[in-house]
Amino acid sequence: MRLAFLRRIHLFRDLTDEELAVVAEEFEEEVRKEGEVICEQGSEADRFFIIYQGRARVSRVHRKEEQELAVLVPGDYFGEEALYNHHKRSATVSTAETSRFFSLTRAQFDQLIKQFPKLKAGFEISIASRRLAREMRFNWLRPDEVAYFVARKHETLLLQSLSGPFVALSVPIFLLVYFFLTRSFLSIFLSGILFLVVIAWAVWNAIDWGNDYYIVTNQRAVWLEKVIGIYDSREEAPLNMVISVGVETDMTGRLLNYGNVIVRTYVGKIPFRHVTHPYQAAHVVEELWTRTKQSASRQEKEAMRNILRQKMGLTVETKVETEAPKLDKEVMPKLYRRSIFKVITDNWFKLRLEDSGIITYRKHWFVLWRQIWQPSLLIFLIVMGMFARLYTLITTPSEKLFDFTNGIRVDTVMIALPIVLLPLIGWWIYQFIDWRNDIFQVTSDQILDIDKKPFGTEERRAAPLENILSTEYHRIGLAGYLFNFGTVEITVGASKLAFEDVLDPATVQADIDNRRAARILQKREAEAIAERERMSDWLLAYHENEPELRQQEAPPEAESKSE
Repeated sequence: MRLAFLRRIHLFRDLTDEELAVVAEEFEEEVRKEGEVICEQGSEADRFFIIYQGRARVSRVHRKEEQELAVLVPGDYFGEEALYNHHKRSATVSTAETSRFFSLTRAQFDQLIKQFPKLKAGFEISIASRRLAREMRFNWLRPDEVAYFVARKHETLLLQSLSGPFVALSVPIFLLVYFFLTRSFLSIFLSGILFLVVIAWAVWNAIDWGNDYYIVTNQRAVWLEKVIGIYDSREEAPLNMVISVGVETDMTGRLLNYGNVIVRTYVGKIPFRHVTHPYQAAHVVEELWTRTKQSASRQEKEAMRNILRQKMGLTVETKVETEAPKLDKEVMPKLYRRSIFKVITDNWFKLRLEDSGIITYRKHWFVLWRQIWQPSLLIFLIVMGMFARLYTLITTPSEKLFDFTNGIRVDTVMIALPIVLLPLIGWWIYQFIDWRNDIFQVTSDQILDIDKKPFGTEERRAAPLENILSTEYHRIGLAGYLFNFGTVEITVGASKLAFEDVLDPATVQADIDNRRAARILQKREAEAIAERERMSDWLLAYHENEPELRQQEAPPEAESKSE
């Protein structure tokens, strides 16, 4: 039992059965009551723990405020970071319910690390992941989501990206030497400029290397990719969509212990490129993927057991269930009395609206400006021309707006400019309505891409939320990065829908994922209830008629004797 439990944890995947048996013998089993503190922040580290049954809360006091970091479940472990690095505890862990743990003393922990060096890789990626998770604090994680694996590309890729600037430094160094030989001020000037350019190039590459993250939570696998000022994207897939996990390495990667972890899903793959300890990283993904499947199976069995007990008139055991993901609701401001004009125009320029459970997005203001800048410029020039002409008429006695000498005559320019202005205003209004009518919506059961031309046709594309296989977003170009807009691509079967040029695409993606998760849970629950009802009716019918069916069975011995 203990061996099978430890085998499922990624730390011990590379051990043989004999080695794992030695490790299992070292663990001590202990039970802690609900609310009991297992280890306290700032205290000396003395033990390593694995949760066998129950749950534990991880909290941390930061700036005199207590923050809950995570809720740990069976298979999770804690305490290794302080033991491994000889530090004090970085957080407080307490039981959320009566729980059972496997634990090692500091001496046992150190001895096992020395005896089985293969354990070091698993602990190292775990410690590095927790450190990065604390530093980054990804704000798109859901309240019930825990990051188990967080990694950057291997340091070798950083050195490769810095090799170009390092070689380029030879040019300003050469110019500097040339200055000392010839006292040419042009060479020292060029040397200084090129030196700054090379340093900026190196800093750019270093920041670019540090902006790519690979993350695995208890719910999904995520690849964050960012190029400063150019590109920003997040590609992800739920763990229940994963079909396999593989590792790819080359000779250099095997020598330096890095490689690619390929997480394949129903619609493609999410590559974790050039990560340290790739096989151990793959074990983490596999462990969490297996947990997801086992959790779904346990919930289904428990629900089936309860419905059978209910139909048979027995007592149904009720357990506190984890709440389903809730939709993020926008905080609504207080309503004050507003003018009719304010009520009508209040939502004209809003980029995100939420009304009656429907979230509506419009394209970014930058896109609106691209559509209206030409008519806006022409309107501005004509209006300025009208004011200039009016000023000329006022300040020049010989020029008059209205001339009654030979009948009624009006200044030609003041008539022509408003006539030219009218179609430009119509052009501006057309472009504004065209921008305003191009909307994207997320409802409780579907997503919609609606494109309606002013005075023209309306094109509407829709897809059920439960049919979404994956989502990713991109911010491309300097404008997209500076003004925080981009495109969210939604894969639905063999086709894709795109929410183009929306404000804060990461939040839009989160909105879609939250609605999709809620919808899938709702639909699965309805289907599971119907299936349980059907199966329980069959089982109950068999249970009620089992004595009669047994009596009607013909004894085979009697038939053989009659023959």
